[in-house]
Amino acid sequence: MSLSSIRTILSSKAKVAGASGGLLLLALALHLLGEGTAHTLRDAVLVVASVLAGTPIAISAWQALKVKQFSIDLLVTIAVVGALIIGEYVESSVVSFLFVFGSYLELRTMEKTRRSLRDLIDLAPQEAEVLRADGPVTVPVDEVEVGERVVVRTGGRVPVDGTVVHGHASIDESAVTGEPLAVGKDVGDQVWSGTVLEGGYIELTADRVGEDTTFAQIIELVEEAQDSKASTQKFLDRFASWYTPAIVVASVLALVITRDIRFALTFLVIACPGALVISTPVSLVAGMGNAARHGALIKGGEALERLARVDTLVLDKTGTITQGRPEVTDVVTTDATVEPDHLLRLVGSLEQASEHPLGRTLVRAAQERGLTLSPSPVGVEVVTGSGIRGLVDDDGTIRAVAVGSERLLTDDGYAAPAHLSDRAVALEQAGSTVSWVVIDGLVAGLAAITDQVRPEAREALDALRRKGIKHFAMLTGDNAHTAGAVATQVGIDGPDDLVAAQLLPQDKVAQVKRLTESGRKVAMIGDGVNDAPAIATADVGLAMGGGTDVSLQTADVVLVGNRFDQLLQARTIARATLWNMAQNTAIALITVAVLLAGVVGGVVHMASGMLVHEISVLVVILNAMRLIRRRDKDAARLAEQSRSALVREAREPVHVG
Repeated sequence: MSLSSIRTILSSKAKVAGASGGLLLLALALHLLGEGTAHTLRDAVLVVASVLAGTPIAISAWQALKVKQFSIDLLVTIAVVGALIIGEYVESSVVSFLFVFGSYLELRTMEKTRRSLRDLIDLAPQEAEVLRADGPVTVPVDEVEVGERVVVRTGGRVPVDGTVVHGHASIDESAVTGEPLAVGKDVGDQVWSGTVLEGGYIELTADRVGEDTTFAQIIELVEEAQDSKASTQKFLDRFASWYTPAIVVASVLALVITRDIRFALTFLVIACPGALVISTPVSLVAGMGNAARHGALIKGGEALERLARVDTLVLDKTGTITQGRPEVTDVVTTDATVEPDHLLRLVGSLEQASEHPLGRTLVRAAQERGLTLSPSPVGVEVVTGSGIRGLVDDDGTIRAVAVGSERLLTDDGYAAPAHLSDRAVALEQAGSTVSWVVIDGLVAGLAAITDQVRPEAREALDALRRKGIKHFAMLTGDNAHTAGAVATQVGIDGPDDLVAAQLLPQDKVAQVKRLTESGRKVAMIGDGVNDAPAIATADVGLAMGGGTDVSLQTADVVLVGNRFDQLLQARTIARATLWNMAQNTAIALITVAVLLAGVVGGVVHMASGMLVHEISVLVVILNAMRLIRRRDKDAARLAEQSRSALVREAREPVHVG
């Protein structure tokens, strides 16, 4: 249901509830005036109030019946009509008013949550300043094309996802990450649509535009999440479909047995599980809204329930445990006949054809050293899980260049010199990833790439252990030495933990399947195309928000800011929401049971019972609203550490030799 339709219905229910409530007060005043004409007018006012409040309830019941659904509105409609027939005008008017007022409270809660989505949509940029052949022009944001150069000035909102190519700025990313502290952006950094440039000037190349931007996907995901249902909610919907006719039949039996229509109608009204119907959706909306506000987009109630029950977390290494900003730290050649810069220039020229993060890192390293890269390579072959091959122009000489992992050497039958192999092992044990370089059929050297472990990773995993994650696994296509070094750094080294290296995408899927088939509830978190199959295989798929489109689309949960504190918050709020749903269900069922016992015992009547019902509805709503401000302490602390790390962050220079 859209926000506009909710507001329309809300306005209508507010008018009906207000008018019928006013009529009830008028009826009370007439009652206090005494017998005679005043009481006649009182009854007339009560009938009008009953019809006024009961009409929308009857319409709703009829609409449900047309699609063969027996709603709670049907029970209330029967009870109100029955009370009018037997002359119980007080009961009919009070019951219809309380039901409409309870419905108003429920919609009011939903409207508040949906309003946050509308506020989010309002933040979406509408125009962009683009540098074109005839100079800077301002165009609608939908007309910006991928690859165009976009200008953002102080106070402006970034219109597309892109990469900074000129300038420096301080950007408020709270609309995307949920964190208010501005982040400094330099050349080479990624910026997101919907963020605000607080100070500075940047020019960026548009990488994603229109509906493909991160901000647009956030809006879409939140809309989908708010319209989805958890398995518990689906069960309650099925429950209502047979519960309503069962209560009607029970009321008829009560009438036949007792010959007391008042008792039968009271039983009918009191058996309405109004609080039960909203017990799950109100908790889900509040919980998913909390997670979204803190940068974790949960795609629906079922995903939230599964996340709450996870006991095993599988993590990709690159871009997940590590920061995803690898740097070339060493370039080593086989002998003095090959200059490191020459090697790096050939490698960078070939990797221009690669979309792999390590390939882009090698290209950037060559460019930062001022090396002139050859035009686009030809005959390029990307070997999945191994590397890349192609022909590169080396000042007029065509070189056959191959760059990749040790698997590339093994598969192609190349042998590295012993001293170079020893250097590679030492670099890997220090946590670097080694890319071997083969030129014209000979191993010419290697480039060591280091991706720093996220500073908060170990503390985050320790906190997740305390929150019920019993087992951890790290899966990577990297070498075993690097994998072991990184796993030890973050504490994935327990007796029940798993570290697996040199994996292809299908190997990651096999590992995840093995864990799920052993009875574990598995969540898989990653950011790359090669992670998407494993993410889809897990019970819960999680994606870093800065990752590839396919991993974002495959995942059940997206961490928009690429941070572990968002995972902590999502896990905490998922468990809290599940517990809140159980609390609300218990409140609703206990209320119905107690009231029915009171009806049978003759101490609960229709109006008083309905009042207690509506109080229980209000209690359920207020209980769910507690989730809106729930904040995990560990997540808050890690978020602050991440902000501080961004401020202090500095890149290490490239070393050669």
